[in-house]
Amino acid sequence: MAEKTDWEARAANLLKAELKRNGVTYAQLVDKLAAIGVDEKEANVRNKLSRGKFSAAFLLQCLEAIGSSQLHLD
Repeated sequence: MAEKTDWEARAANLLKAELKRNGVTYAQLVDKLAAIGVDEKEANVRNKLSRGKFSAAFLLQCLEAIGSSQLHLD
């Protein structure tokens, strides 16, 4: 199995940090995604973030769902 690249790890860590900053669990994220019309299972979300392999569209959907309007890339 291929290892995560630095970019994949950075993307996953960025999204995890936003979830934590907003106090959103994976289960809550799934509910919030459903509210904007995105059908995901909690296990799928957990796997995507664990692997760091997800699309830019998924990242934007998650950020929209949790109401995150700004990102800090430091």
